Amino acid sequence: MSAYEVLAVAKLSPLLAQPLSREFVVHERLHETDPARLAEVAPRIRAIVGGGESRVSRELIASLPALEMISIMGVGYDGVDVAAALERGIRVSHTPDVLNDDVADLALALMLSVSRRLVQADQFVRSGQWAQGPLPLARKFSGSRLGLVGIGRIGQAIAQRAQAFGLSVAYTARSARAGLPYRYLPTPAALAAEVDFLVVIIPGGAATRHLINAEVLQALGPQGYLINVARGSVVDQDALLEALQEGVIAGAGLDVFANEPDVPQALWSLPQVVLTPHIGSATGQTRQAMADLALANLRAHAAGQPLPTPVPECR
Repeated sequence: MSAYEVLAVAKLSPLLAQPLSREFVVHERLHETDPARLAEVAPRIRAIVGGGESRVSRELIASLPALEMISIMGVGYDGVDVAAALERGIRVSHTPDVLNDDVADLALALMLSVSRRLVQADQFVRSGQWAQGPLPLARKFSGSRLGLVGIGRIGQAIAQRAQAFGLSVAYTARSARAGLPYRYLPTPAALAAEVDFLVVIIPGGAATRHLINAEVLQALGPQGYLINVARGSVVDQDALLEALQEGVIAGAGLDVFANEPDVPQALWSLPQVVLTPHIGSATGQTRQAMADLALANLRAHAAGQPLPTPVPECR
């Protein structure tokens, strides 16, 4: 297996990079740093390894004649041209499920933070303002109405947590899911009009780009909060910024953005938003599990075995 050569298309976590380099010959980001060297080794590269934000284009795939698989350390893989991979019989894997709890936990944390104004409260104490009088009243969280845009495993984990706070739960998806006890609405706008917190937890990509637009935000209304723990591309960020500035919605909790890590100052200067740097899965335990699974997929392919977690298009 030591002669099996792979191309890392991102700066990999040490949790993955170190064991990967012990078992495989790793060429690090040659497509970005040394295209001439990549052309030399291209006939020997049999796998690509990357993260959830990695771009694996049709052009890159075409430049690697021996490519057999793409292993992504992340649940999202919208940067991978899966159609181009399938045309060549190249298998693609990702790391679902192991991060469900962390992302769901963060979604609840963002909802609590924006409604109870926890970030502002922390700053209020640190800046000495408490001595001048109390912090303005916040919004009660328990008993609110939650709307989920997406009802996959992470969405269901969010719903389960929310019910512990007495939240009612509704959702929208491409179609109603049999066996779920939650109310279904056919569109994001219809859902937004019925809830206090609209949580986005769907895959990125062309099919969902700007699904959350000005119409949806208008439906959410001045008492509503948007929470995005999915992909920045799913929300029209310009429309969101305008909605926040004009009081169309009450606030937002965002873990993902349109052009990470570039977040417009106009957004982070707003007092009614809580922003986190794409940390949905960022705990040591979960990142280790993700690294282990990405490596397990690569090992399985190299050994001629079925992939533990192929992407849905490759199942």
